Amino acid sequence: MTICNVKKAIVLILLSKAELIVDNQKRKIHTVTSIFPWPSVIRLNDFIKVPYKKIILTRRNILKRDNHKCGYCGRADLPLTIDHIIPKSKGGDDSWENLVAACLPCNNKKGDRTPEAAKMGLRIKAYTPNHIMFLKNAVSKIDDNWKPYLFH
Repeated sequence: MTICNVKKAIVLILLSKAELIVDNQKRKIHTVTSIFPWPSVIRLNDFIKVPYKKIILTRRNILKRDNHKCGYCGRADLPLTIDHIIPKSKGGDDSWENLVAACLPCNNKKGDRTPEAAKMGLRIKAYTPNHIMFLKNAVSKIDDNWKPYLFH
């Protein structure tokens, strides 16, 4: 499962590599001689095995996972940085489960301590996200036609 742009969907349909499942009734694609439905959901005719889409551990993806909010105070109106929940000096590693978005005041307050030692509780749980979550964040809004296919 993935999201592709309309141009790619049309090409796959015209090459008979995919079939249209649901079209957007409010939009059409106009050419000089034809009008085509605007694809919203398509299905490939042949199964193509795609390797598991592992989300790369980057600062941007951590901020996206945490909704651009501090994991300690929940604020989103301050510049954010990335904090090691268990500091590297205490054996912490660079992993999804050990990194969280933090505002500068919270990051400075916590310093080189664990959240327990700094008496700062985490408001969120650090976790490894799946690619469906990132698909949802990749588009500005989820088309209602997609919901039966995304949230089974």
